[in-house]
Amino acid sequence: MGAAVFFGCAGIAFGPALALVLLTVAAEPLRVIVLVAGAFFWLVSLLLASLIWFILVHLSDREDAKLQYGLLIFGAAVSVLLQEAFRFAYFKLLKKADEGLATISEDGRSPISLRQMAYVSGLSFGIISGVFSVINILADSMGPGIVGIHGDSPYYFITSAFLTMALVLLHTFWGVIFFDACEKRRYWCLGLVVASHLLTSGLTFLNPWYEASLVPIFIITLCTGLWAFFTAGGSFRNILKCLSCKQEDDSRVMMYSALQVPFED
Repeated sequence: MGAAVFFGCAGIAFGPALALVLLTVAAEPLRVIVLVAGAFFWLVSLLLASLIWFILVHLSDREDAKLQYGLLIFGAAVSVLLQEAFRFAYFKLLKKADEGLATISEDGRSPISLRQMAYVSGLSFGIISGVFSVINILADSMGPGIVGIHGDSPYYFITSAFLTMALVLLHTFWGVIFFDACEKRRYWCLGLVVASHLLTSGLTFLNPWYEASLVPIFIITLCTGLWAFFTAGGSFRNILKCLSCKQEDDSRVMMYSALQVPFED
């Protein structure tokens, strides 16, 4: 039973991310580099947030439960702000790298667009964030023990898996929106990304009241996904074309005679 729970929850949490990596990232070396570097930036932000929280806990009264809970909420908010600060730093780094790649390329264009880097960097933030948020839960799912035997919710593992999946997708969407906002100097979009990130993190403190946290987080995920889709240049027409599975007829005629090499006398 423990193995089934482990692999089931791991598949829910990281199945979509794994599919995205295999289909859109793994075949391109530059995208793999962006993916790994983005994970490093997120880890540095987590290190700084953990250090701040660790210092505050040791300087405060550990016997005061309310104070410690407040410090935990404060630490989560600081972590969110640091993640977005490092996302901005990563944008600056990739912007410089994009200009450098365009300079050394033969046609004067970068082999990877800024939108592609935004998507991959957001995916990297999401994957490494999801790993750190659910790895201990997955380890506990192997047993021994039964969740809910003392009256707690028996849905702890599966709800944690769905929350992790939503977090991975949200980071991917935030990356696309954030980079576009930085490029076009839309500061209100940056504010909405940070605010939605703070709101999502705050909703997790409602657990184990999962109805009050899981449902709003998935609503935020859906809305943010639509926003990222249109930000990346998507449209309802593209969705309808994809669902209809129809290919447009090419009315253009290729003049093969014009492509033939002339005969030599």
